[in-house]
Amino acid sequence: MINYISKIIFLFTLILGTIICISSSSWFGIWIGLEINLLSFIPLIINNKNLLSTESAIKYFLTQTFASLIFLFTSIIYIAKFNSIFNFNAFINENTIINRAILLKLGAAPFHFWLPNIIDGLSWINSLLILTWQKLAPLIILSYSLFNWIVLPFIIFSAAIGSVRGLNQTSLRKLMAFSSINHIGWIITALFFNNTIWLFYYIIYLIINLTIIIIFKSFNIFNINQIFIFNNNSPIIKFCFLINFLSLGGLPPFLGFLPKWIIIEHLIKINNIFILIFLVIIALITLFFYTRISFSGLLISYPSTSWIKTIQINPIQININLLINILMILTLLIFMINNYYII
Repeated sequence: MINYISKIIFLFTLILGTIICISSSSWFGIWIGLEINLLSFIPLIINNKNLLSTESAIKYFLTQTFASLIFLFTSIIYIAKFNSIFNFNAFINENTIINRAILLKLGAAPFHFWLPNIIDGLSWINSLLILTWQKLAPLIILSYSLFNWIVLPFIIFSAAIGSVRGLNQTSLRKLMAFSSINHIGWIITALFFNNTIWLFYYIIYLIINLTIIIIFKSFNIFNINQIFIFNNNSPIIKFCFLINFLSLGGLPPFLGFLPKWIIIEHLIKINNIFILIFLVIIALITLFFYTRISFSGLLISYPSTSWIKTIQINPIQININLLINILMILTLLIFMINNYYII
């Protein structure tokens, strides 16, 4: 009971740290919010039943602390320049340093090495937090300090590494981590247009990840070979699983295609053909391993699944998952029919 209450308290302070970060009007306030968020997430990671969680917590703490120190140092430089104490223009670019620190916190390539290693030792709930909620504050900070195409190499690296490294993964947690790195490339691209597009992309990414992780957590699945259990269960579960992964890959007519469609339209409007062609080709690579996993779970099953314990299916979770998937399809169909959006 005490452990349960403590986790609720740390979850509350985790949310509070993010709110402080995104609502602060100063760089120092943003740094405080990031630190509260970091120190609240560490106790949530640690699990006495899983020794790898302690290692993941230490790695996460060291990586995020290093990024926070860089961010704090650059914030001090900003304040010094604003008050005309020193002139750093000759040898330092504050926007560049802050962008690097935030990209490190996000896990964008080539600063991505910590993310797959850490997430492989976490539970699915903590994985969901690190893949979605923990990226919200850094993305908002990045939208404050991102003024030019100086992060263009990071868009290319994130999209390419996230797709290529996901091809040979058997761990679903690492696969979701590399998928997150790939989507970071798309989200950073959307940051160049306006705040509405990247936030819209982030919300849809969060919903899709939530529905996928509900299934994985319900069946205690961590590796690709375990997805074959779906062939011995309800067709509704197989339907949800197929839609979720194909939507995460951005395959029409699923909802995951909608934010990518909007980004592609804006890239065409600004005549940035290079980024457009690159992101589309990379999206086909990611769609390959999403499709491989989806159809493997749909069409293939082991002749004997005695190694898998019988799992009681929670009808509430499955019904919520099914409802979300149906709404995702209907939303995109309505969008395609009207061919109109307010973003």
